[in-house]
Amino acid sequence: MTVYDQHSRHLRDLRISVTDRCNFRCRYCMPAEIFDQDYAFLPKDHMLTAEEISRLARIFVSLGVRKLRITGGEPLLRKDLPEIITRLASLDVEDISLTTNGSLLARNADKLKEAGLHRITVSLDALDDDTFMYMNGGRGRVLPVLEGIDAAAAAGLSVKVNMVVQKGVNDSAVLPMVEYFRNKGHILRMVEYMDVGNSNGWNREHVVSTKELLQQIGERWPLEPVEPNYIGEVATRYRFLDGGGEVGFISSVTQAFCSSCTRARLSADGTLYTCLFASEGHPLRHLLRSGNSDEEMEGSISSIWANRHDRYSLERETGQNSSSTKVEMSHIGG
Repeated sequence: MTVYDQHSRHLRDLRISVTDRCNFRCRYCMPAEIFDQDYAFLPKDHMLTAEEISRLARIFVSLGVRKLRITGGEPLLRKDLPEIITRLASLDVEDISLTTNGSLLARNADKLKEAGLHRITVSLDALDDDTFMYMNGGRGRVLPVLEGIDAAAAAGLSVKVNMVVQKGVNDSAVLPMVEYFRNKGHILRMVEYMDVGNSNGWNREHVVSTKELLQQIGERWPLEPVEPNYIGEVATRYRFLDGGGEVGFISSVTQAFCSSCTRARLSADGTLYTCLFASEGHPLRHLLRSGNSDEEMEGSISSIWANRHDRYSLERETGQNSSSTKVEMSHIGG
């Protein structure tokens, strides 16, 4: 069964947040002055269990989902993560991936692969400790993340690295990052700084556009565009003319890709969001715990998607979107 939204976009990808907690305090996601020791994170009984996550994922698969991504917070903080992955790996999907800050990856990479994980995306915003720690709230150094990337590759996981670029903060780290990851077999992706949530103090002046990044990188290492792997792929792809691999760009601000967005997001408390920039979600946890059958759950989710009309990034460009309250990225993943 395939379901379509109000703009004829089908449901293909599900991003599952397994926790709203993180051991970093990245300024563009969970700034420490807001997510401090008094911040009220989700109580355990409000979070979906491994069984509930797998049941919901199975229902989404029946509606056409073929790719699953596990997110957070930091998903490796969840002790039953291997069980969750094992459950998801039993479903009829093409791909199971995970996004992590990489700080705990080295000790967990083998277990994740054994559980059935296919791919991993590591967030890393600089190679020097001063810049990296400034961005992550002083919570982690670079070396453990690089060791985690190496461990993931050694375990047989495909690895991508995401770098959020902010003007005047870590834009000077772009070329060193590209130089380090070229020829390693990992794809480095530059992510435009986005106005996700309400806490990161987003300002358009802090965005380094994909056009600027392409020019900066291309002057050092000439590039050529590559066709997308599939319709709706988030990143635009370029390869180095000297054979040094490829680099990607996620351009939500300057080159919005809303028209091909096939992603739904499930928060750790079982709320369904149909856009990264959503103001409101659709609670599913109470439906799960109220005795609803799979068929009833399928009908509810199908109806939510069929009524979806989100196009936030496109509307941001035209000034149509005036929403001032958005769900935090730490609550639903990236």
